[in-house]
Amino acid sequence: MKEIVTEGSTVEKAVQIALDKLKVSRDQVDIDVLENGSRGFLGLIGGKQAKVRVTVKESPKEIIREYFNDVIRALDFDVDFSIYYLDGYWHVDFEGEDVRFLIGRRGKTLNALQMLTNLSVNNKLEEKIKIILDAEGYRERREESLRRLARKTAEKVCRTKKDIMLEPMTPQERRIIHLELQNSDNVTTTSKGEEPYRKVVICYRPGGV
Repeated sequence: MKEIVTEGSTVEKAVQIALDKLKVSRDQVDIDVLENGSRGFLGLIGGKQAKVRVTVKESPKEIIREYFNDVIRALDFDVDFSIYYLDGYWHVDFEGEDVRFLIGRRGKTLNALQMLTNLSVNNKLEEKIKIILDAEGYRERREESLRRLARKTAEKVCRTKKDIMLEPMTPQERRIIHLELQNSDNVTTTSKGEEPYRKVVICYRPGGV
């Protein structure tokens, strides 16, 4: 984290000096006024310089990187990760020998870590962001598995004419189920419960009504 303490005849001038030295704009920093300063007698004698501390705000990427450096160090896992921004989400992709421990059974460990990551990182940011974790293509494999589950369960609902509730899923996973069955003539989908235990219910729709 970069920070600098500067002085000027006014607070604004002290801030501008800091911005020029750091080569950043005002919206990229936090400003602490250490001393307001004063002009002194007749503006000539005994004047006191204003003093400010200007700190460059960390970017979401830097905060995410620091967070996972600490997590991986604490868990002593042999994994690497990359961070990138795409379609409104920050993505963190893991790879390495211990990546299976990050995924867990049916991705439950990865999903729990994703929830904790969003909470922890957003506590350090003024504007909320959304973070998605993946591990060696797990999310893509999981998506295809969920699509198969949706189709298979829909067939069972049609046979038995009874609604079926699926296991708790993340918002992203529930969305996959909803999208897969949105054009079905025989079933509808809805979500019930509270996070993180919210579930999709696949409901029988007689005659496509």
